[in-house]
Amino acid sequence: MRILFCCDPLQLREPDEAYQREVNAAERAGLMYSLIDFDAFTREDNVARAVRRVGPLSAPELTIYRGWMLRPEVYGRLEKALRQRNVILLNDEQAYRHCHYLPESYTAIRAYTPSTVWLHSGRDVDMNVIMEILRPFGSKPVIVKDFVKSRKHEWFDACYISAANERGEVERVVNNFVARQDEASWHEGLVFREFVQLEPLAKHSKSGMPLSREYRRFYLDGRLIAEAPYWDEGVYGNMRPPEELFQEVVRNVKSRFFTMDIARRKNGDWLIVELGDGQVAELPQSVDIDAFYHELAGA
Repeated sequence: MRILFCCDPLQLREPDEAYQREVNAAERAGLMYSLIDFDAFTREDNVARAVRRVGPLSAPELTIYRGWMLRPEVYGRLEKALRQRNVILLNDEQAYRHCHYLPESYTAIRAYTPSTVWLHSGRDVDMNVIMEILRPFGSKPVIVKDFVKSRKHEWFDACYISAANERGEVERVVNNFVARQDEASWHEGLVFREFVQLEPLAKHSKSGMPLSREYRRFYLDGRLIAEAPYWDEGVYGNMRPPEELFQEVVRNVKSRFFTMDIARRKNGDWLIVELGDGQVAELPQSVDIDAFYHELAGA
């Protein structure tokens, strides 16, 4: 097993500082790693330059990317370029898309996640179409995001809609979201999710957004390999979600390496917030990073 990290944008032979902690853990676990030039790939669209320090290897080697998010089609180009150098990414483009875009995995998690609707669109959104797809929510509150990210730290301005049938409120929040989510950050379209009351944890120290009891889980080949509190703030205590939680969902996820973010409702039930590709999901600060990389070494 090999790990693929992004290089520092100024010192191309050194890992990106943001991933140095993971690089150190990978080395302690006995894993080899290579570096790709993320900027050459995403800003210059120069795939050959991006992977020039990777291989070529004498035989195919399974590889896990741990780096910045990529659009699925861009990830697919990276996958092909690496395959030509005998570097085989653990998740192919289809598996990456399945967990990276919420609408792609919604069928797998639908029974355990808030009701969700979506609209494929550019940033020039049609408010009449939006109000139509919001009709099933009635007067319930919803949150808005794109296929990957929300602006949850701008909670009342660009995320939380207090009533799905209040056109003025919908327009205000959606327009703020679209205006602040620039073209480079825009992913596929708009997603609206029913707002569910979760067990409160704290308020974010900088943005003031409400934090809830949430956890991030990493699964490798259907097995839970890491779990940690999602937030670095608030007092979680010793309570942990049951390990066997949502195993029937895990079996149906079309990915070898993915994350599942889960949260506790106010009534004590657990729900799935969303899935993510395990290669681009952030590691919570409190995760046991050495145990995590030892698990990857055994893949």
